[in-house]
Amino acid sequence: MLKPVVLFCSQCGASVEHAVPPGDNRLRDICNHCGKIHYQNPRIVVGTLPVYRNKILLCKRAIEPRKGYWTLPGGFMELDETLEQAATRETMEEAMADVQLQSLYTVFNVLSAGQVSIFFLATMDAPEFFPGEESEEVHLFSEESIPWSELAFSTITETLKYFFEDRKSGDYPLHMDTAL
Repeated sequence: MLKPVVLFCSQCGASVEHAVPPGDNRLRDICNHCGKIHYQNPRIVVGTLPVYRNKILLCKRAIEPRKGYWTLPGGFMELDETLEQAATRETMEEAMADVQLQSLYTVFNVLSAGQVSIFFLATMDAPEFFPGEESEEVHLFSEESIPWSELAFSTITETLKYFFEDRKSGDYPLHMDTAL
């Protein structure tokens, strides 16, 4: 379970306590002064698995966490966008690549980070890409050249493993993992 992250109420500035509110069954951050309950919900990470002629587009991270490691293009969803819009935006921001979303592909519950990670299978019409501000490098990799020991997150490793296994059968089902 994640530790409380709210120390002071965003409504009145008073200190908060970590307790179970009446009618609830979970510990929440509750204001000692005005009673506001500060719910902490998971953050949504969304991205793509961009494919061009059987190669995968990966980005080398220029930011923490895991700076210098390879990842699929992705990041946090914004309040004013759909999953699809977020995936497309993040791919453009990190790899300056225009992709066509094919299908929802993987969903991971990353309990230790309070996140849900979602990746769409996507295609690229042309090998046109270059590093955005959050990427040091961007490259297309064949299955044999994937830098497995240099991947940034387990969600990336698992998504790539699913892809290469699914590619053998030509079937790309939705993969949902309960927890990483």
